[in-house]
Formats: sequence, structure tokens, C-alpha cells
Amino acid sequence: MEKCVVKNSLANSVRVLRKDPHFAPLVRKYGLPKFTRGRNYFQSLCRSIISQQVSGAAADTIYKRFVSIFGKFPNPEKVLSMSVKKLRSAGLSKQKVSYIRDLAQKFSDGTIVQKSLHKMSNDKVVEHLIQVKGIGEWTAHMFLIFTLNRLDVFPVGDLGVRKGFQKVYGFKKMPNLRTMERYAKPWSEHATLASWYFWQVNGKE
Repeated sequence: MEKCVVKNSLANSVRVLRKDPHFAPLVRKYGLPKFTRGRNYFQSLCRSIISQQVSGAAADTIYKRFVSIFGKFPNPEKVLSMSVKKLRSAGLSKQKVSYIRDLAQKFSDGTIVQKSLHKMSNDKVVEHLIQVKGIGEWTAHMFLIFTLNRLDVFPVGDLGVRKGFQKVYGFKKMPNLRTMERYAKPWSEHATLASWYFWQVNGKE
């Protein structure tokens, strides 16, 4: 049922963006993304932390090693019971281990109220998640998009989105955040899909 809701909502976003001359050719070229709602919020955020400042291939390797330490993806309590040395053996830096342990602690003690995250506004989700060491606005935005599948997220701090925006709108220099937000007003309710198109443009053209 949820997959149908997400698919229908994305289709509605496409209908809106298709009317915009900047997006119409992108809709034809790239079609519709496939977003899958995340169920395990702790797992999603762990993976985001692991992925910070490393290539996709390196992140995948480290993530698999991390999971293999436990046999399957662990709950917060199992992460907290594992030694720092063992966690680092997966290829995690000392700093990332501290981030993941802090995340586990905040899930375990209820600082992060995971059952309520899907009910919160975007701003509240960001405010809630940045309590965790190593989680900033960018990671929270990725969580909103790829785990909660919110359709109105515009991660203006993401370099790929900014470069794609520059190409789509024909700016000679990368626009500042205020300019991007001003241009986004007509499609702000569909900003997630717009951002996905900016990523496609930046990565494939």
C-alpha cells in the first residue's frame, strides 16, 4: 500500500514538473525514480554515517564488514556492547565509531524517538536528528528523502544538487542558496523530485 502511495505521489510531482520548461526535458530523459520507504531508521542512519566522505564502493565494503561483525545488522544495544577495536576492524575511523556509538546510545535511551519520526515535520526531523554526533543537516535531508520519502525536501547544501541546478538554469557560476530557494518556490512542494533530476544532470551530463 505504501509503495502505491509513494508511486502516486511521485507521479503527481512529475505532472507538476513536466509543465516547467526547465524540467520537461529532464522528465522525458530520466523518467521517474524508485524510492523505497526505509523501515529500520537506525540502520539507515548508520549507513549514512558510514558513507560520509568516502566513495560509494568503499562505503559498501565497510558496511558489509560492519554487518559481518554481528552476523546480521545489529540493534543499538548490540552496537554499544561491541568493543571499539572490533568496530574499527570493519574499516571505520575512530571518529565514525564514536558517531555510530552515539547514534546507538541515543536510540537506546530514547533521545531519538524513532516511533515518532515519520509523524514529524521536516524541520522537526532535522532538529531531532542533529542531536547525534556526526549527523548534520545534509544527513538529515538524505534521511527525509531516502528513508521517509518526503517529497518536499530541497537539500541546497548538497554539492551535486547545486551543480545540477546551475546546469539546468544556465548559471555561469554556482548560485547562492537564497537564489536557489527563490527559483524553487513554484515547485517547492515537489523539491525532492526536482533535486533527484539535478543529481541526474550533474552525474550524467
